[in-house]
Amino acid sequence: MISLTTTAPAVGAAFLASLVEVVEAFTIVLAAGTLRGWRPAIAGTAAGMAALALIVVSLGPVLDQVPLHSLQLVIGVLLLVFGMGWLRKAVLRAAGIIPLHDENAAFAAETATLGGRTAPLRGGFDWLAGIMAFKAVLLEGLEVVFIVIAVGAGRGLLLPAALGALAACIVVLAIGAIVHRPLARVPANTLKFAVGVILCAFGVFWTGEGMGIVWPGADLTILFFGAVFLVLGLATARLVRQPAGVTTR
Repeated sequence: MISLTTTAPAVGAAFLASLVEVVEAFTIVLAAGTLRGWRPAIAGTAAGMAALALIVVSLGPVLDQVPLHSLQLVIGVLLLVFGMGWLRKAVLRAAGIIPLHDENAAFAAETATLGGRTAPLRGGFDWLAGIMAFKAVLLEGLEVVFIVIAVGAGRGLLLPAALGALAACIVVLAIGAIVHRPLARVPANTLKFAVGVILCAFGVFWTGEGMGIVWPGADLTILFFGAVFLVLGLATARLVRQPAGVTTR
């Protein structure tokens, strides 16, 4: 039986991680559409989403053939690697060692890249804009697909995790359609910190289950691991925080 203590973190992780990735993809698509035309940007986005759908459909039958413990062990280790990478960057940003992620700066960089390329002939299809949108959707979407599979596979949570990711897509697209600008106010770094904590917690839990460990408290152990990684992340950020006015390259 699926418990709320397992479902809520899975859906939350899928939603928050997808929110970050969709915002980053939206920034690139917005730059391509604004500067080079919406027809190729939308076409590239649609092609990227179709490729992601094909990947998801192809992976489904494969996952069903993998023994549960093996699947949990592999996904648990991957979640730890993935989560620690997110948490490490979030801690370094919180400590001021590396700069905070800025969607306005990212939008300006993409605009400069696209603006420096030759524009298509009048009436022609702008392949550069289409390819940029396709790459953005595919690369950022692959991370979303991985997280959905990682937090949902093996415990009957693929559908809830997928719904969490879909909700994030709808939120970003709805807001983006209204404001027509980079979503710079989305607290991407805070979200990455939270997602890193959740993924690490799931990673430890699933790695242990894959190795045959029976955790005391069952699924509640995920919350304990999440609290541990949260405290360690905040303590590490405070410990290595740069003094005001000091920048590290």
